[in-house]
Amino acid sequence: MPLADFYPHARLAHIGLVSLSGTLFALRGFATLAGARWPALPAVRYASYTIDTALLAAALLLLAMLRLNPFAEPWLAVKLALLPVYVALGVMALRRARSPVSRIAWFVAALACFGAMYSVARAHHPLGLLRTLAT
Repeated sequence: MPLADFYPHARLAHIGLVSLSGTLFALRGFATLAGARWPALPAVRYASYTIDTALLAAALLLLAMLRLNPFAEPWLAVKLALLPVYVALGVMALRRARSPVSRIAWFVAALACFGAMYSVARAHHPLGLLRTLAT
């Protein structure tokens, strides 16, 4: 059975994992801002790492199935460029920020970056859904 036959499953897994990853991050961020301790528990952190690893694996599988070079597709290159930005903003929001105001700012920036990556993916365009404003 060719690898491409598994495309619908890999795509669905990728979409589901994106939703799960973003939801868990948002819940952890809001709970952290509210002063809860559970977002920093090892089980929660490891669940996040596991989800994100599976998400990356699904993305790589999709790239292989579709034979896409992410650096030759501008929208994929933008998504890849935003990914480390999102991770860094998330680390600042959940672990490194010292003041409540800075924690909020980092968290909002991380959510905006996640939204930008989602928008780019949905539109298959580097500007994401903003492309309609540019044309």
